[in-house]
Amino acid sequence: MLLAPMHFCNHCPQCTAGRQNQCREFTVLGNGVDGGNCELMAVPAVNVIPIPDTLGFNEAASVPLVFLTAFHMLTGRAAVRPGHTVLVLGANSGVGIAAIQIAKLFNARVIATAGNEHKEQKARELGADHVINHYQQKISDEVKKITNREGVDIVIEHVGPATWDESVKSLKPGGTLVTCGATTGPNVAIDLRFVYSRQLSLLGSYMGTMGELYQVLRHVFSGTLKPIVDRIFSLREARAAHEHMEKSQMFGKIVMNP
Repeated sequence: MLLAPMHFCNHCPQCTAGRQNQCREFTVLGNGVDGGNCELMAVPAVNVIPIPDTLGFNEAASVPLVFLTAFHMLTGRAAVRPGHTVLVLGANSGVGIAAIQIAKLFNARVIATAGNEHKEQKARELGADHVINHYQQKISDEVKKITNREGVDIVIEHVGPATWDESVKSLKPGGTLVTCGATTGPNVAIDLRFVYSRQLSLLGSYMGTMGELYQVLRHVFSGTLKPIVDRIFSLREARAAHEHMEKSQMFGKIVMNP
């Protein structure tokens, strides 16, 4: 079994219309409601989803949050289509790993960013067509080179202030930036003249719906989309797991296994 990692009321107009992530009570398990760093938790039956024998527990635990988030960003918000060029920030992150694979599933061209050669190679193995070292290269300059100065159709942004300007500058006229996080902080500055003159779309995205989760799981269960587990820690090693994450040396999900 795996858990749909969100809490929602399941009876309001948004929930009954299949838009659970717009429910007033919507939040993430382990964040807005208890459930993180524990061995057992009680959830409604609707959150429990059977998994096939071909998918291990650690891999299954690495799927719902990030693959659902990336799927909703690309399909529910940005409406990715074949031929689109998609810029994915942070190829080593859970959302980054999922977004690369999902964008390729829709026959998009993917430009990803990574922080070292090892991560660059891993991103290419996942399907990224081009990889930019965000420590050694200026993202928007490299995007212009790759796209013949056109820019990208979609930016998958989840970093925040550290990459915001480069993300916006990487968009083509009429392009769409979708953000789902604020890892480096919640506040960004933006020149509105640049937004309206280039007719850019800046969209927020929060997790996804149950319908989208079942869609993405079909691709995971068939092996088309693959979760990546970086390291596995026991629950007693929670501190070491968080320290490993903060060093940003991982490529994939860090799993704590009771």
